[in-house]
Amino acid sequence: MATITKDTIIGDILDMAPQTAPIFLSIGMHCLGCPSSRGETVAEACAVHGVDVEKLLEAVNAEANK
Repeated sequence: MATITKDTIIGDILDMAPQTAPIFLSIGMHCLGCPSSRGETVAEACAVHGVDVEKLLEAVNAEANK
C-alpha cells in the first residue's frame, strides 16, 4: 500500500501509480511530463495551481491504492 504525502514528488507518484494522472489533469496540472512537474512535490504543485492539498491527497491515495 502506497502512502502519498504532500512531500511526495509528482514524478514518483506517476511512476508507481500512473492511474492517478487523470486526477492531476482534472485539476489543471496538464504538464505532467515536463521536467519541472516531474520534480515538484504535491504541496508545491497544489500551491501553484491553487488546489487544496489535503483533498488532492485523499483522491490520489484512494486511486493509488485500489
